[in-house]
Amino acid sequence: MKIKVCGMRDPQNILSLAELKPDYMGLIFYPLSKRYVADPDKNILASLPSSIGLTGVFVDEREEDIIKKVVDFGLSAIQLHGAESPEYCEILRRKLKESLPDKHIELIKAFGIYPGFDFSTLEPYNDVVDYFLFDTKTSEHGGSGIAFDWTILDQYDGEKQFFLSGGLSPDNIDDLFNLATNKIYALDLNSRFETEPGLKNIESLKSAFQLIRANEIS
Repeated sequence: MKIKVCGMRDPQNILSLAELKPDYMGLIFYPLSKRYVADPDKNILASLPSSIGLTGVFVDEREEDIIKKVVDFGLSAIQLHGAESPEYCEILRRKLKESLPDKHIELIKAFGIYPGFDFSTLEPYNDVVDYFLFDTKTSEHGGSGIAFDWTILDQYDGEKQFFLSGGLSPDNIDDLFNLATNKIYALDLNSRFETEPGLKNIESLKSAFQLIRANEIS
């Protein structure tokens, strides 16, 4: 079970989180987010272990601007949290390969989940992204701290694995281990582990990491 912590921007907080060895660390480049980071410390990011997948979060951004952020900050994954089409994802993937032929940049496409969500709408994305991310459907493009009804995920019969986001907290992580789905690739921890937007409670995260790594979702 992989672990992603999103919404990081404070240099010391980033270094403290790195000691917990998350699999992914998210930087939000969406200006309207409470956790927006315009210019993260490049030296801090370059000092992180290569095992941590630096992930840039974007909302309906121009492909060229995303690629520039990938190059400038050494990103290894891109999370698309807007209304990006399969065609957009395909073009972005092609441009990434042209710009960085020796490096595979993972593409993660986020979707807001709600009762009655039609999972068949994801099929056109299967060949153009690496993972899906399922979050609570809101107007904020993530970071709401609100969990959706996770039993909806039992209706997902696709082959592609997904990140689970949206209101994960120390109080509800245990509930994940009762789900029928076996397609959860990673858990995305964010606002419910903060003392303020963009500043994570490291001790709370440490406890969550221990719980997640001690269990398997089957």
